[in-house]
Amino acid sequence: MKLIFALLTVTVLFSVLRSSDTSSAHKPSDNGQPAPNERHLANLRQLTFGGENAEAYFSVDGKQLIFQSTRDKSECDQIYTMNVDGSNLAQLTNSGRTTCAYFLPSGKHVLYSSTHVAAKECPPKPDFSKGYVWAVYPSFDIFTARQDGSGVKQLTKTPGYDAETTISRDGRLAFTSMRGGDLDIYTMNANGKRVRRLTTELGYDGGPFWSYDGKLIVYRAHHPKTEKDKADYLGLLKQNLIRPTTLEIWVMNADGSNKRQVTRNGKANFAPYFFPDGKRILFASNMDDPKGRNFDIYKINVDGTGLERITDNDTFDGFPMFSPDGKKLVFASNRNAKSRGETNVFIADWVD
Repeated sequence: MKLIFALLTVTVLFSVLRSSDTSSAHKPSDNGQPAPNERHLANLRQLTFGGENAEAYFSVDGKQLIFQSTRDKSECDQIYTMNVDGSNLAQLTNSGRTTCAYFLPSGKHVLYSSTHVAAKECPPKPDFSKGYVWAVYPSFDIFTARQDGSGVKQLTKTPGYDAETTISRDGRLAFTSMRGGDLDIYTMNANGKRVRRLTTELGYDGGPFWSYDGKLIVYRAHHPKTEKDKADYLGLLKQNLIRPTTLEIWVMNADGSNKRQVTRNGKANFAPYFFPDGKRILFASNMDDPKGRNFDIYKINVDGTGLERITDNDTFDGFPMFSPDGKKLVFASNRNAKSRGETNVFIADWVD
């Protein structure tokens, strides 16, 4: 994962994390305060220490986090849970590559994507002789399990990539799939039934997240416009690869209608997440770094107005998520790293 750019799922994001320069990063102070310009964050706390940790998401009751991590002797990401204070760390998976874990509303089960059915070993890394590309592993499928990792059930069995899954508060799943020949967003019930395709435009549509009321879905997308870009996209897709150099944030209704573009900066914008009010969005972007290496967290209104930078850090900040009550924010960051490429989970009080 030794790259300079970030993106689609945490699998790609960790490429950026390893190449970020941590030597000049703003460090959290001893009293847990964020950087001076991070006025929306208070009482910043670091929850993990060492390895590559990201995509941490709250349980429905706000007491636990589920996340993916490459640590110890692992060669690729596995799924872990912990309490919101970093205690009671537990590993749920131990084979294949895993990503995009989430708690089900029942509070008794979790969901994630994994390649372990195809092979217990980590899948090979993509061929970077083609430039910066991300592997869309066709062996990724979606699974549920009990919170201790037992009782694994496979929800998807169609050929091609199935991942990037999130869950609405009433239990509907939104995910990204190659089953239709392109990378598009689908929804389905928590039992894998009633699958419905929401996007059809050529290009990558992925990373969907639900609004708190379940009426909207926010996502990231790249739709190639020129014949050259279309040929490049389709050529890579045939090799189960994608080049995530430009992504914009979009919003649509939960049934796929009324799609509208939120950002228009031509950069890599990803990991969008709704505010509880459904009128604003948090997302990560490299828009303020001419070299495209540094990502920070921003907020924006759903109509594209009101852009504001939330984190002010010389390294990677991304994957923001609010607690169920909207009072806390969890995110992943290279800040305070003890070694190059170390990425940890942080939590802070949100100051609106």
